[in-house]
Amino acid sequence: MSTSEEIVRVAAKGDGVTASGRHVALSAPGDRVLPDGTLEFGPHHAEPPCRHFGRCGGCQLQQLDEEVLAGFVRDRVLNAAEGQGLVPENVAPVHLSPPRTRRRATLRAINGGGKPLIGFNEGGSHRVVDMRECHVLHPDLFALIAPLREMLAPRRDKYAVEISLTLAGQGVDCAIKGLKLEGLTQTEAMLDFCRDQGLARLTLDQGYGAETFWEPVPVTVSFDGTEVAMPAGSFLQATSDGEAALVQGAREGLAGCGKVADLFSGLGTFTFALAGSARVTAAEASREALLACRSAAGRAGLSVEALHRDLFRNPLRSEELASFDGVLLDPPRAGAREQVVQLAASPVPRIVYVSCNPSSWARDGKVLADAGYRLADLRPVGQFRWSTHVELVSLFVR
Repeated sequence: MSTSEEIVRVAAKGDGVTASGRHVALSAPGDRVLPDGTLEFGPHHAEPPCRHFGRCGGCQLQQLDEEVLAGFVRDRVLNAAEGQGLVPENVAPVHLSPPRTRRRATLRAINGGGKPLIGFNEGGSHRVVDMRECHVLHPDLFALIAPLREMLAPRRDKYAVEISLTLAGQGVDCAIKGLKLEGLTQTEAMLDFCRDQGLARLTLDQGYGAETFWEPVPVTVSFDGTEVAMPAGSFLQATSDGEAALVQGAREGLAGCGKVADLFSGLGTFTFALAGSARVTAAEASREALLACRSAAGRAGLSVEALHRDLFRNPLRSEELASFDGVLLDPPRAGAREQVVQLAASPVPRIVYVSCNPSSWARDGKVLADAGYRLADLRPVGQFRWSTHVELVSLFVR
């Protein structure tokens, strides 16, 4: 290359791309790639705040300023829609969660040369980046990293464990997979760790399945002011801030609906927000999550029917859906192909589809569009700040 090239966009995996199609890592639109391969930074290149950026696989986009970061989230969603011929009537401004608000994360810990290393994997590698700072984790989660390191330090055995941290109403819910406690000394040390750090819960999987090791009081999470029991391993939205943005989109999209089906309802992220103004049927395959939702709704006196249903194998049929004037759909990353087919054949007037995967959402959205639904509103959400992972809330109207 004898002349410089300008970075014109950001690809789906976070690399900058020139007009000729060249991919350049850690670059931003407006940067120039010089003939020797070095970068001349442009006006949209931000100084990455974290010392681990470039190695740690937790973030891919810290080199982008706020304008370009929001544009990346927006383009990911709009490009997916365009690829399936979906044209939104309204595109809301992108919502980006602030730094240090991530309330759940899964880290790895290994015995690296006789000392514990804890953090995310390097990008595209199984090597662990020993986390000494983090600009995405909630401070209450990051504050546990050093104590975890100290707790593991006396061990001389070889280990490679998975540590999941979730911020619940009572504090940090910690789950450790792959770490065995040998004898009374290690067991007592783990109990001391739980007590000293004020853990809400510790779940251990020593090779025979997860078992609760420590839980002084029942762990709960709050949805729209309702306290809900949180079984170990339960799913929560990545940030409270992002959850609020998704819930607000759902509320506005289903405003005026008197009877709503909340499909893939989980613990009730959207159920309780919608139940204040509507009768809600919450359908979920996880029995533990369903029972927690049902019990909380009963205590709060809310009009919620909890339905135990595997919507992949046994979706709500079009005739069952006919009695609802609104549906909230929040499936896993794979989407909800079979359930969407039934929705497309139903007369439901309004469908709010929340997704963490624009590709599967767009595929399902095309089925709805082909059946006569229009994409009335689309809201891109960047809960996973500086990550290529994006989410959205959309409204389809028949």
